[in-house]
Amino acid sequence: MSMRGIAALLLITAACQRGDDSAQAADAALRHDQSVAASSGTAGDQAAYAAAVETVDPAAITALNKMGAYLRSLKAYEVRSTTTQDDVLSTGQKAQFTGTQDVLIRQPNGLRAELTSEGQHRFMFYDGKNFTLYADGPGYYATVPAPSTIRELGDHLQQKFAIEMPLRDLFLWGTDRASSKGIKSAIDLGPTEVSGTTVEHYAFRQDLVDWQVWIQNGDYPLPLKLVITTTDDDARPDYSALLTWNLAPSYNNEAFVFYPPPSAKKIVIARADSSAAAN
Repeated sequence: MSMRGIAALLLITAACQRGDDSAQAADAALRHDQSVAASSGTAGDQAAYAAAVETVDPAAITALNKMGAYLRSLKAYEVRSTTTQDDVLSTGQKAQFTGTQDVLIRQPNGLRAELTSEGQHRFMFYDGKNFTLYADGPGYYATVPAPSTIRELGDHLQQKFAIEMPLRDLFLWGTDRASSKGIKSAIDLGPTEVSGTTVEHYAFRQDLVDWQVWIQNGDYPLPLKLVITTTDDDARPDYSALLTWNLAPSYNNEAFVFYPPPSAKKIVIARADSSAAAN
């Protein structure tokens, strides 16, 4: 059912409660919407209608776990994420910001990321021994000792420095770190296309968040699009990402090592963990 149809349903309900004549107009709009849907008769229309009832489809959970297992099997890859993010201003108005994340991964211990957003340009380097965050504009950088694997690095950065590793959550599905027990609704919305590639569209619901993922069909179950909606905010801000993958990147080990430019200035990353706060 289209958004117009959903709006018509809400209008009919409100009109019936008031007992006024606006129900007739809403009912006519709904009948028109249904007739259009019936004439098209697409699988997407049927799937969207079925999605009105919350349920956990085991096939959707299986697809999610399959995606996570496939991503963790990759030894090296590049992924470009084009993002849009809603920020809610103090007035309640939403403002949307765009950005890109270009990430090169060498399992189990190499990461290079270039993060660009409005007014910011940053780099992350990890070579299995050290992690460096470099802000290109002001020329500041900070280097800290790092764990020996990318998986450990994600926890380390989050817990000690409140730094989020790009696209980290995608790689946790299907492990004990991202259990499906918290998923209250899992729906297969049917096949569609993202940038000309056939994908399956899934929608999930958890406490405080709704999210959708579009997974490539076939032997390479890559996520090609992601949308996350924060549901505990009345403004319901969205975060979305379009993902482009290169599974055969060209690189050498120096790509993961940071060599500071002559003008770069070294600083210390502020600690965010409780032990640092106690000191």
